[in-house]
Amino acid sequence: MGKSDLPLEERLKAQAIGLGFDRAAIALIGDDWPAGDRLREFLDHGRHGEMDWMEAHAERRAHPRNLWAQARTAIMLGMNYGPDYDPLTLLEMTDHGVVSAYAARRDYHEVIKGKLKELGQWLARETGGDVKVFVDTAPLMEKPLAQRAGLGWQGKHTNLVSREFGSWLFLGAILTSAELAPDAPETDHCGQCRACLDICPTNAFPAPYQLDARRCIAYLTIELEGPIPKAFRPAMGNRVFGCDDCLAVCPWNKFASVAREQRLALRGDLSAQSLALLAGLDDAAFRARFAGTPVKRTGRNRFVRNVAIAIGNSEDKGLADALLPLLSDESPVVRGAAVWGLRCLLDPVDIAGLKETYAAGEADPSVREEWV
Repeated sequence: MGKSDLPLEERLKAQAIGLGFDRAAIALIGDDWPAGDRLREFLDHGRHGEMDWMEAHAERRAHPRNLWAQARTAIMLGMNYGPDYDPLTLLEMTDHGVVSAYAARRDYHEVIKGKLKELGQWLARETGGDVKVFVDTAPLMEKPLAQRAGLGWQGKHTNLVSREFGSWLFLGAILTSAELAPDAPETDHCGQCRACLDICPTNAFPAPYQLDARRCIAYLTIELEGPIPKAFRPAMGNRVFGCDDCLAVCPWNKFASVAREQRLALRGDLSAQSLALLAGLDDAAFRARFAGTPVKRTGRNRFVRNVAIAIGNSEDKGLADALLPLLSDESPVVRGAAVWGLRCLLDPVDIAGLKETYAAGEADPSVREEWV
């Protein structure tokens, strides 16, 4: 039997693997969609924090057909981004700032989007149906679709877990108006394990399979624009962009392998970097250092805010000198974090001297509060 004689679904999956995806599976988009109810509960509790776009697009996100009425089938693609190290070990390097494994490399949107378009074009030619491609850029709930297609299951940390790749899968989706034969959905294999819940530094999981983003270090360091609430600052440790704890501790990672897509190769110079160096980044230096990575999208000010907090958590008084210039930074959120970091490192007499120099002329109320 030649390749052309194989069922369309098998040829589609072979095409996906040939393009560099590690898994491909198919789900029908039925009327039943319990994930929509879970989304509504998440929003009603305010657990999305300042991510207002989730509320604004809630109706479109509630069901894939609300996003595109012609959608009949979803092709879910998984790309392994397994790191070649244990991210938890980087937390011991307290004079370095830790960047989440997904972000210490080329932006996955750029890598996956082109492959999705190529696969979508192939599928459109083969079926005559319309297609739309998505990679975390539209109000589509990829993880429930991935579970329905059989790529994995949503673990107690709410992320997708795969029996082959653990918690290290980037997801892409192709919706099509054509109807394809679906794969069997995956079942939950978490059992009694609660390692991901117990390791969370900020107790961001009110219950298994539920996340309160307002307490999540990934949200706090990436999405939150203003000052990070004081209650969560010590728990951030040296994490300056994202948090891998709940992913890295997952027992299913023992089956995972290192990412094979060369364009997703980790940049070792980004995973853990000198806090003193990071504190000195101006906007141009920040953009140059993180060009092509997800970190760049957050912007310099939020990032250096995180660095200042990490320095405060370092217990290294020698790093206080890296914070002093930030007391005059143009960004209030940076100035405020620098005050907090210095309070953690210096004695009250030194803080009083700095306060006399800097606090009187401070116009921003959030920074004045830090001095108080």
